[in-house]
Amino acid sequence: MSPALLLGLTQALTLAAGIAFLCHAGLVLLPHLRRGRSATGDADALEWHFLIPCRDREPALGDTIGYLRATFPAAHVWVITDPGDDTADVVTRLRGPRHGGDRHLHLVRGARTGGGAALDTAHRELKSWMGAHADTDRTVVVVLDADSRPAANSLDVCAAHHLFGDPAVGAVRVDVRVVDRRTPPAVDSTLRHRFGSALARVQDLESRGPVAAHLRSLDRTGTPGLPGQFTRMTALDSTADDPGPWRGTTSEDSELGTRLAGKGWKTAFTADTHVEQEALPDLRHLLAQRTRSNQEALRHIRHLRRIRNSDLGPLATAKLVHHLTRPWTSPLAGLVRPIPYLLLLGHVVGNPAGTWTWLTEGAWVAFAVYGASGLLPFAVWGPIHRHHHEPGTGFPRSLAHGLAYAVYARTVDLTSWRAAIRLAQSHSGAPGTRPAKRPNLAAVALEH
Repeated sequence: MSPALLLGLTQALTLAAGIAFLCHAGLVLLPHLRRGRSATGDADALEWHFLIPCRDREPALGDTIGYLRATFPAAHVWVITDPGDDTADVVTRLRGPRHGGDRHLHLVRGARTGGGAALDTAHRELKSWMGAHADTDRTVVVVLDADSRPAANSLDVCAAHHLFGDPAVGAVRVDVRVVDRRTPPAVDSTLRHRFGSALARVQDLESRGPVAAHLRSLDRTGTPGLPGQFTRMTALDSTADDPGPWRGTTSEDSELGTRLAGKGWKTAFTADTHVEQEALPDLRHLLAQRTRSNQEALRHIRHLRRIRNSDLGPLATAKLVHHLTRPWTSPLAGLVRPIPYLLLLGHVVGNPAGTWTWLTEGAWVAFAVYGASGLLPFAVWGPIHRHHHEPGTGFPRSLAHGLAYAVYARTVDLTSWRAAIRLAQSHSGAPGTRPAKRPNLAAVALEH
């Protein structure tokens, strides 16, 4: 390719990236910056049930149960465990005198496989406990990790008129905060300390910045982007068949949210409250978890026909179709961005002196602007996060956090290709990578 064509290609891609960023700013960024707080509701008007799948998580479980029972005394807590797990002993002790003192603390046995299968088991037991004539419209199920803690105002916020006070709302997703974002992980190396702290902080920035903004933009059309931590029992029942509403998928998988949309339920989002969760502790765990999530997301393309035949409006349908197809289009978009630099590298190798002269005569500006257009949509979230959540952080440091997020996001993007390879191997019968155990979910990956 001639230098003139290379320059033209770079300028065209820069223009496309600029237009995409302006659209992103208008549809996602500005509404996020202008957000306000809404009125809360009365949590006592609804019945709340916390489901906690917690195989092999005994150390964190006791503190979580104690927090939930003290903060939400009227709510029921259902702990789901393997029959051979020591978790049952923890719950039995916490129930109090003669193991029946706390009638709001329940133990669900028989969840040997964990994940969605455990939640389906708990759903069946909860339905049996409630009875056939229970008011499922006013019953809300909340799925938590063993070390997750919803904010004290979370039930009142979710009971608001525009959330579960609206009978059309089937699920609510709230903000996610990383609880250990200022605490270095327990590792020996000082370098690993710093890297782990930076990784936790950038996950907090991601979940409270671009992910929250993306969800808020979807919320304006009642379109689900991700599963809600809070789900109305009636909505769960509308999607339930054998084996249950989760159908074996994990709680953070958007499978349930997509099926709720197909049934006509709205998934709302609010940042007026939050759930605290731990960050994924290192890059290996993070990439493994994101690969598994992307692999599940790639499978959701099968829901397109169901969405097309649903009663959703045109805008909601378009956004949901975009959400379902993005796991496929994002890897392809990632192939386009490095093309100008790869071609430039070819020119440097073939004619270094001529290429240097061409760049110094002004062509370098196009490549610099092109590179900046790839960083700006990410780097801007550092100062935004500082303004809303970390006012004590200096502006230069917040900009560094934004640039770190840009590197983080591009690294995580690689998991899309890994997920596609694993999916192809699973369909061809070839051995794939064993799914990594998910330690904790700090934030949900957002493809860019």
